Amino acid sequence: MKLSARNLIKGRVVDVTRGTTTAHVRIDVGGGTVITASITNEAVDDLKLTCGDTAYAVIKASDVMVAKD
Repeated sequence: MKLSARNLIKGRVVDVTRGTTTAHVRIDVGGGTVITASITNEAVDDLKLTCGDTAYAVIKASDVMVAKD
């Protein structure tokens, strides 16, 4: 797998929740951190994602926002 994105975080799929057109995929990347991605149901099917699978959170963003309460 070759990608231009530099933030590639390996983890384990802990939940896949399907909606009408999109799914929320939760990936446990260790250290108590879980990353949630919103992807299409078609992408879930294409990747054959199920709980327990090894997967990568690929993060490519041109903007990073910071907020403080």
